[in-house]
This record gives sequence, structure tokens and C-alpha cells, in this order.
Amino acid sequence: MIRETRPVSLGLQGGGTYGAFTWGVLDRLLDEEHLQFDSFSGSSAGAINAVVLADGYAHGGGRQGARAALTRFWTTLGSLATFSPMGRTPLDRLLGGWAMDLSPAYHLLEMAGALAGPTLETPLSMNPLRNFLTTMVDFDRVRGCEELQLFIAATNVKTGLGRMFTRAELDPQRVLASACLPTVFAAAEVDGESYWDGSYVANPPLAPLLERPARDVIVVQNNPIARATAPRSQADIANRSNEIAFNISFAREMSTLLNAGGVPEEGRGATMTFAPVRVHLISGAELLAQYEISSKFNAEMAFLQHLHDAGVAAAETWLQEHGANLGVRTTVDKVPVFYPDRAASA
Repeated sequence: MIRETRPVSLGLQGGGTYGAFTWGVLDRLLDEEHLQFDSFSGSSAGAINAVVLADGYAHGGGRQGARAALTRFWTTLGSLATFSPMGRTPLDRLLGGWAMDLSPAYHLLEMAGALAGPTLETPLSMNPLRNFLTTMVDFDRVRGCEELQLFIAATNVKTGLGRMFTRAELDPQRVLASACLPTVFAAAEVDGESYWDGSYVANPPLAPLLERPARDVIVVQNNPIARATAPRSQADIANRSNEIAFNISFAREMSTLLNAGGVPEEGRGATMTFAPVRVHLISGAELLAQYEISSKFNAEMAFLQHLHDAGVAAAETWLQEHGANLGVRTTVDKVPVFYPDRAASA
């Protein structure tokens, strides 16, 4: 366990409703008095978690305010899912697990995107997350949260390069840009440019965290690298394709950090200084890979709570096994990150 105060930065992955696993991890880490939080980076669901956390943390809310804001966000999402057509059918429930393989809404979501060609906003391609974010997050508080730095990634559609939004400029549109799946939703426009999900270029973005005083970076992984079964439907194929693409950016940046102590050249800031960085990983990939990929869209409260509890347990295990290594050494196990087939067969 941690016996003295340690400054840390956190990188939060995207992964649909698997972001509730990150909610659980954050819930436990925020309760650890010896951790001093410096900055958060994220893409997609990771960006949302970071923004919600900052909203609660701001203006004296601190750790408990952050925990309360995250709980409010995810439980409200779970409550709304009760009335959403995007859920498991009775047969899905009968078959067990959290998959929505038989849900017409799950398959229609991808089909609508393909038919409408979601390049412009239409009733079919409008992202419902905008209204939810506007209601649930006070972005004035987020921008005013001077205790924490935030770095939110999005992918420029035209250039294919990443754009990093910082805390001082965040608003619902920029968070939407970070969480925009192009097979489903229209590109999000910011400053005259169109953006897609930030996970294509960084999942999560780690380069900005290296410029922060904290030399320990904890990455929360909730995007499975390997899966036991191949996708069977068009919707599953599209979502597995995205999952693979998101993991390419993750593995590339992690490899550079672990093997070269830096970041890819195009991800560096012009004034970035290099110093040894210790990298740590709290992962839910092994657990989440057991679920069908359609479960990434399952927002039922029972599933979100299950993921939260798994995240709390994973963070607790990591603190017990590796907390004492903060400030001392890197603790990442390279096998599940770079050789997931070996990890699965072990």
C-alpha cells in the first residue's frame, strides 16, 4: 500500500459503457488519501469521466465532490436506460450475460449510420450525448477547476491528426468531438473543423501527462485488446474494427513510453522536456473481453453497477500489489498489452 503522498497523473481509456469500469477505479483511487492528483487525460468515455470528475472536484468539492459527481452521472445514465430502446431483449436476458445481440435497436444504430451516411447532423445521426452532457456537467466549473489539468483528445477528420483540448477551453461540443463514433454519429464541428473519436489517435493521450510534475502515470484500461470470439453481425464487425483501431494507438504510445521513455514525434509538444516516467496500468481488459462486444452499448444500471464494482476491486488489487512502487518503478506487465494471446492462454 501507499505510505506517503504520491503525485499521480491518470490516462483514461474510452470504451462505451465500459467507462463505468473506470468510474469504479476512480471511485477507489479518489478515496486513497496518499494519492495527490495532478492531471487527467482521456478519449471518448475516458474524456467524459475526466470532465465529470473535474466538475465535482472544482471550487472546493475535492475528492468527495468528484466521487459524488461520477456517481450522479453514471446512475442517471443507468436510470434513463430503463426507458431506452437500446437494451437487452427478453431473449437476451434469458440467454444470460450482458449482450444485446438480439436487440433491434443495437443493429439499427449501425444500419442507420450506414444508410444515412453520418457526415452531417440529421435526426438519425444526431448525438444524444450533447443534451445529456449539457444537463449533467457544469462546464463553467470544469473550466474553473484550477486544481487539475485536463487533456481531451479528438481526431481531425481531414488531417487524421490529433487535437488536444485543454481544461480552459472545454465545452459540450469538444467532449462530443472526443466521443464521436463516425459509423453512427455525424462528425462534431469545432472551430470550423470536423472531428471524430479521439481514441483513433490516442486511447488515452499520454504525451501531455509527461509535461506535468507528477512522474507516475496510471493508465486505466477498459478497451479489450483480444476477444475470444469473432464478430458475427455487421454491427459487431463495425464495433470490433473500432476497438482494434483504438488499441493500435494505445499499444503504440505505451510501447514508446516503456521502451524509449518518450512519445511518438508527432505527439510531442515543441517545449516538451523528457525525464524518467513510471508507468502503471489498472486493467479490466481480461474481464471485459469475456462479454460480447454489443455489451459496450448496454447502459442498464445493473450492468453499470457491475462494472463499477469490478473497477473498485481492480483498483484495490493494484493498490495492494503495486501502490508501494509509486515513485519507485514502472509496474506495467507488458504481456497483456503487447501479447494478449499469450495472456489468454496462460
